Amino acid sequence: MNFIANIWKNPKTSVTGVLLAVVTIAGALSQQGITLGTAGTGTVITLVSGLATALLGLLAKDPGEQSNSTGSTAKLGAWALISLLLPLPFMSGCSGTNVAQEIVNWTPTLESAVATVDTTASLLAPADAPIFAAATVGFDAACNVLVVQAKAYLANPNASVLAQLQAAVVALQQQVNASLLEAAKITNPNSQAHALNAISAVGTAVTAILALVQSVSSKAQVAQMAKKSTIKLAAVRPILDENGAAAIVASHYREPVELARAQVKQAELNAALAGF
Repeated sequence: MNFIANIWKNPKTSVTGVLLAVVTIAGALSQQGITLGTAGTGTVITLVSGLATALLGLLAKDPGEQSNSTGSTAKLGAWALISLLLPLPFMSGCSGTNVAQEIVNWTPTLESAVATVDTTASLLAPADAPIFAAATVGFDAACNVLVVQAKAYLANPNASVLAQLQAAVVALQQQVNASLLEAAKITNPNSQAHALNAISAVGTAVTAILALVQSVSSKAQVAQMAKKSTIKLAAVRPILDENGAAAIVASHYREPVELARAQVKQAELNAALAGF
């Protein structure tokens, strides 16, 4: 009965976990077209999801845990950004400008991860370094293109620029997936771990940006993007560094790792359901 004691000792964490589960399950049901009936002008599923997300935002506003207003605002903002990585139909009206800014906000994390990839070869066994270098040779160029397109979309969020951003994020996502599969062939355990962790960090930023791009794309556009995604998430999921991904997202949004872990899983689920 330890779980009951844990709930009693950590009520806020337990409630947060339940609300996250509600949002996650509702997202999956919505993706499958399950509505559970209507509620006003929407559906029961979107109503429940909206209430759960709102309550998460209220839980985040805890003056007792932050002594200054800047810290409290950052924490509340991080929890509110659940909607960006857990996209649901009722959030379809989210401002494209806000999403564009979030995409740009992820670019420093992406650039940092790519820079780490550039130096990782020196940590590998001599025989493995060339394999890793060959697998990641296009990262810098693809990253630069994505960063440029992200900033262009923020400056001018029109359909033409969005199409270029969509192409750029899918191109880098495919390079990451291909690189993961190549790195997995490295037989030296230490070299393989360094290689996969470095590439997975790039993949985490790309997955976050992909989720954000999906949220401002039509179903037809997402389907077109998915069609160009020939190496699917399912092929690389077993070798992804999920703990590292959760840590990166938690650091980016200044939020609990448990919340970040749920966001990563939901972003991956949304991507898989969309055909990526």
